[in-house]
Amino acid sequence: MKLSSYTQGEWIKGTGTPTPLFHAVTGEKVAEATSEGLDFKGMLEYGRTVGGPVLRKMTFHERAAMLKQMAKYLTERKEEFYFASNATGATKADCWIDVDGGIGTFFAYSSKGRRELPNETFQIDGAVEGLSKDGSFVGRHICVPLEGVAIHINAFNFPCWGMLEKLAPTFLAGMPAIVKPATVTSFVTENMVRAMIESGILPKGALQLIVGGVGDLLDHVTCQDVVTFTGSASTGRKLKTHPAIVEHSVRFNMEADSLNFSMLAPDATPGSEEFYLFIKEVTREMTAKAGQKCTAIRRTLVPQSMVSDVIAALQKRLTGVKIGDPHANGVKMGPLAGRGQVTEVGRSVELLLKASERVYGDPNTFEVIGADREKGAFFPTTLLYCDSPMTYSEPHAIEAFGPVNTVMSYSSIDEGIELAKMGRGSLVGSLFTANDDTARTVALGVAPYHGRLMILNRHSAKGSTGHGSPLPQLVHGGPGRAGGGEEMGGVRGVWHYMQRTALQGSPTTLTRISNEWIKGATQPSDRIHPFRKYYDELEIGETLITHRRTITEADIVNFAGISGDTFYAHVDDIAAKESLFGARVAHGYFVLAAAAGLFVDPAPGPVLANYGLEGLRFVKPVYIGDTIHVRLTCKQKTAKDTPEGSVPQGVVAWDVEVMNQNDESVAIYTILTLVQRQPATQLQ
Repeated sequence: MKLSSYTQGEWIKGTGTPTPLFHAVTGEKVAEATSEGLDFKGMLEYGRTVGGPVLRKMTFHERAAMLKQMAKYLTERKEEFYFASNATGATKADCWIDVDGGIGTFFAYSSKGRRELPNETFQIDGAVEGLSKDGSFVGRHICVPLEGVAIHINAFNFPCWGMLEKLAPTFLAGMPAIVKPATVTSFVTENMVRAMIESGILPKGALQLIVGGVGDLLDHVTCQDVVTFTGSASTGRKLKTHPAIVEHSVRFNMEADSLNFSMLAPDATPGSEEFYLFIKEVTREMTAKAGQKCTAIRRTLVPQSMVSDVIAALQKRLTGVKIGDPHANGVKMGPLAGRGQVTEVGRSVELLLKASERVYGDPNTFEVIGADREKGAFFPTTLLYCDSPMTYSEPHAIEAFGPVNTVMSYSSIDEGIELAKMGRGSLVGSLFTANDDTARTVALGVAPYHGRLMILNRHSAKGSTGHGSPLPQLVHGGPGRAGGGEEMGGVRGVWHYMQRTALQGSPTTLTRISNEWIKGATQPSDRIHPFRKYYDELEIGETLITHRRTITEADIVNFAGISGDTFYAHVDDIAAKESLFGARVAHGYFVLAAAAGLFVDPAPGPVLANYGLEGLRFVKPVYIGDTIHVRLTCKQKTAKDTPEGSVPQGVVAWDVEVMNQNDESVAIYTILTLVQRQPATQLQ
């Protein structure tokens, strides 16, 4: 089967001599791949002019809905992707990580887009900055989608997840993408991209695929494009210094080699639950995806007194890991992705043996179940031991990208921290301890060198997702050797594909641009109470100034009786006089309740419910005899998705300022209300 690239809306087979791709288990040829003959410059222009404009016109909520729809569609077809993954040697558990994990990232970003981002085409970043004494000149930051294409160059080990975890924030940000998977497993990626295109869910030009090399693609990038790379550090450095990338200051995100550590703390002695969890996790990280994970544990740090116990426990557990065809009964670990990887991992192990000894795994005698060891890309689980890890550099510099792990001893927590840092920057580290003081010391000691840290004990083990599982909610990336990049991390990942721009101007002008009222902007009023208006009728900045209410001693006494809040400042005259208040004051929550009584219109109407309260600050105390009033301003409007059969509605954020008789603020906050949308018949 000759694979095709998807370029400028068409599936195209490349020309020239293709690269043969082989079944990792049987060694049989399964496909051919080449990208020669593709119009790489045209692909970029197509993404910029066809896919980009459509995505940028969509709001975050519309893009989030698109991600959810695609995730549901891919879920229905995931058995196809499992089948395609068979040729990579993936076990069913490996498929769950790659296929289900990737689809799950789409679901996660869909949820975050709808919950944490506005129903707008851009995002407001941070608070308003005052730039003048009189408040007539202010500043604010917004984030808008870049007008280029995101080029994602991915690694061979995760042909599905590696693509989807990058596409999710890319699409949510409003950028089109070109995906270039590693050639050796590109047949799996091609299979999934075909499904995505067939779904018809993505706009034209949103997604293109290159099967084979990137040709002269990078020669044509501009300052509006983004390039991401996952793979070896040496290849990443070459791409990062590409003349066009340097000349145009193209955003470049790299995730590279990573010698991740896992540390057993001194308190986690043999027989403890933490010791058992540690052995289980190290074994799992050695064998999941046959160790072909950028987050796998490569360096196992153990107190000197426990080295023999750890090695014995790992040997025992590794003995139970059967290697072979993932479809054969009892097999727990499949082959590497290809014969080339077998050679590469073997070469790395030989270099590691200069500083360590082999304590488990023989490349010449290991058993393979249901397959031919010589034809498939099989490699034995290999455990090494380095007795002088502070002296040798090899365990901290050489990554064998397979089921290989090196045990190292440390004499103190401080030495363990130094060993962890000797990896010169990693994606992830983990610590197994029941001592929270140890956890704090290690976490703060190694954090500057790691993108993520997992601290595990008996209390969190049940809910743990594991050392080697990057999650869409958390940052994936690391400093130094790990590439210095950052992916995912919730909505943080979206900003990598957007431009943050500082706006300066009058509050009224910036209110109009941002669709969020800024203090000092114009505040139109109406004879109709704002709570009598449908969502669609409300104007940003529309303001109600309420009537007044004088706070009495009876108000305070009654509220104390109803609420049970008898704090001295409210009910004890003598103690209140001796306090910082100097006299009895009204309860803060009574002030809120009284304010609501001033601005709420009581009759049934478009306002359906109170949705929440944000940013509450009590600015000044309210004393007996003070008179308050409220300024209620329509601050922001967000239309909500309406399930079929439900009342169309939106969320209105109201800026609330409660003031005393001297027009001094006593409380400020934002109230959210659910407000009914205007019926379609009335809109017409």
